[in-house]
Amino acid sequence: MTVKVASEWLNACSGCEISILDMGERLLQVLEIADFVHIPALMDHKYFGQTGDGKHIDIPHADVGIISGGVRNEEHLEVAREMRKKCGVIIALGTCATHGGIPALSNSYTNAEILDRYYTTETTDPVTAYPGQGIPPLLDSCYALDEKIQVDILLPGCPPHPDHIFSALAALAAGKSPVLPDKSVCDTCPTVRMGKGELKDVRRFLEAPAYAAADEPLDKMRCLLEQGMVCMGPVTRAGCGGDALRPRCISARVPCRGCYGPVQPGGNQRLDMLNALASNGIDVRSLPESVSFLRFSGAHHMLRPKRKEA
Repeated sequence: MTVKVASEWLNACSGCEISILDMGERLLQVLEIADFVHIPALMDHKYFGQTGDGKHIDIPHADVGIISGGVRNEEHLEVAREMRKKCGVIIALGTCATHGGIPALSNSYTNAEILDRYYTTETTDPVTAYPGQGIPPLLDSCYALDEKIQVDILLPGCPPHPDHIFSALAALAAGKSPVLPDKSVCDTCPTVRMGKGELKDVRRFLEAPAYAAADEPLDKMRCLLEQGMVCMGPVTRAGCGGDALRPRCISARVPCRGCYGPVQPGGNQRLDMLNALASNGIDVRSLPESVSFLRFSGAHHMLRPKRKEA
């Protein structure tokens, strides 16, 4: 069975599209079962027709629509709605699409604050008007895809592992639902845990963790969180290591940063992480800040601008 596939990128960096290419030789297998009718990263297909004569965005009908990136401006919203209209199944590809990703950190500020910061410095004259000609107006926030349109499959990751992209497309071509990891990074982490109670505070990752040698097996290294480093493994969905389920950052002796988003789609990584630390006897007041716990999942109203005191 061959499925027609349309792909779009919204408020994204193209890392998810690179991950599609990173399927390597398996991409040839994908091309045997998938007919890409629209994918701006790889082919030239204009929104308003090849000569620009159209009046409305026109995306071909497809069985599967893959959308990376969140929704930040009116053009993103229009494209997302057109994809939803033309595609039978919508896949939110990558953490920007599923949970807002890094761009959703902007939700801590108003649009006015962001524009003022971007266009004004202490050494220039005050800006009286921001550029607007030909620029799509910003929405009031950076939204995950499912906040604006119906999404059928969430495929998180920054970027998603090529193994999971291939498995999802192969499953859909076979008329099945993709099966994705549903455990936490901690559940798949091979490092050694010695138990609760010893650690009383945590710190930023500013120094190398303790391990005997660069080639020391991970199952001989102590848990990075137990070494006092903020590791988001307890509250982050597994999958960054692909089918091997081997956490990539931890394999490089670097704490998990949380890029696959919460274990459950509606989870709150910030609240869940604070609860995890507190339940292990750690004084959360020792944290320099906790907003960064939402560095990949600030959509769904998790991050909002601070209210100014009167």
